[in-house]
Amino acid sequence: MSQESRKIRVLALSAMLLAALAACSISTQKESNGEDKKVDIKTPFAEIHVGSDISAQDAGLALYPGARPKQEDNDKHRANIQIGGKDFGVKVIAVTYLSDDPPQKVIDFYRKDLSKFGKVLECPKGLKENHGNHESQLSCDDNGSTEPGKLDLAVGVPEKQHVVAVKPNGKGTEFSTVFVQVKGDKDQQTM
Repeated sequence: MSQESRKIRVLALSAMLLAALAACSISTQKESNGEDKKVDIKTPFAEIHVGSDISAQDAGLALYPGARPKQEDNDKHRANIQIGGKDFGVKVIAVTYLSDDPPQKVIDFYRKDLSKFGKVLECPKGLKENHGNHESQLSCDDNGSTEPGKLDLAVGVPEKQHVVAVKPNGKGTEFSTVFVQVKGDKDQQTM
């Protein structure tokens, strides 16, 4: 390749990069205390949303009666992350709550609520991670760590799952509601 061809390629790539950056938009929404509540980034290739503007209902689940969001020194224990383009996407909604009720009451409540999506899987050692192995079903991790009293309730498939992780917290309960949805070339469902 000649020196002239290399210069033309570098200039062309630089022009494309500048055009892509110029077409990018970023918007933020702040909470009353000045912290970012959500950030939206739009590019010609994908859209990204990151925020703390969510609840259990956004994960398609009911909120356990009397539960309150877990919050420690401005650490909000909740996330709404969505990254998507025409042929791909990932959506994760996760919120952690506290309840004064014992874990079994919370487990019974979410066992019933999750059943609207299908058969509920109960995993005392957590869910098996299905990264890249194309399993069609969720499964329990038999080799995971055992935390006394902890139980993960899950329903769905690796590409679209609802999970509630419950564990004792003093005399009450800490639990997290999680929704994960992945979209790729084979799976063109809407996010």
